[in-house]
Amino acid sequence: MAQTSPGAYVSVPVRSKMWTTSGREEFVNPFFRVHRLWIVAGLLFLVATVNADTLILRDGRRIQGRLISFQNGVVEFQESGFGGRLGRVSRDEITGIEFGRAERDESPQTSQGGRPRGLREKQVTVVANAAWSDTGIDVTSGQTIYLEASGEIRWGPNRRAGPSGEPNSPNNPGRPIPNRPGAALIGRVGNSTDYFYAGDDRGAIRVRSSGRLFLGINDDNLEDNTGYFRVIVYY
Repeated sequence: MAQTSPGAYVSVPVRSKMWTTSGREEFVNPFFRVHRLWIVAGLLFLVATVNADTLILRDGRRIQGRLISFQNGVVEFQESGFGGRLGRVSRDEITGIEFGRAERDESPQTSQGGRPRGLREKQVTVVANAAWSDTGIDVTSGQTIYLEASGEIRWGPNRRAGPSGEPNSPNNPGRPIPNRPGAALIGRVGNSTDYFYAGDDRGAIRVRSSGRLFLGINDDNLEDNTGYFRVIVYY
């Protein structure tokens, strides 16, 4: 407290020392230091919310967070925020999932590489333990499509792989494409066995037949697989 006149006092903010990079001693009001920390924390939470996935339930609720896994009809989901709860929801209770922008890797490089503008796009989930995942997209012979794949799957004990598959994996005649890496992202059109390798390549893929586009995993034993790839299809 500082005395201004006999019997009268005014409050003076308590200041603490802080050393600058120049070595000079300055004073900072602790209130502004705490206030600044709350601002930073709030901005971090806002960024996390913007980039979050959104789980849409049948009862109308929308839960923001991060999709962890999908297996045996159950979605594992972690809510946003510090110490967000980890929960499991039956597929029957879910009407949709909106994926966050961060997962889509919407960087300047995304639109480069020769992909024309104005293409339709759809994001699909390719489950590791399913033979084929239906994209819901019909293509025609000679049509050019582009894929952007991300994520990681577990496809055996202590074995993980991204969309490009396991590096240097040996040839396996039991896989859909024997001479391509195991666990890689692959595709087909309709019921055709004319499979094509997709991997993490973002270049043009010209389909050779007409029908529904399916995406899958290049593996001969899907039962012990977990996880999924997220794929944006441009068509």
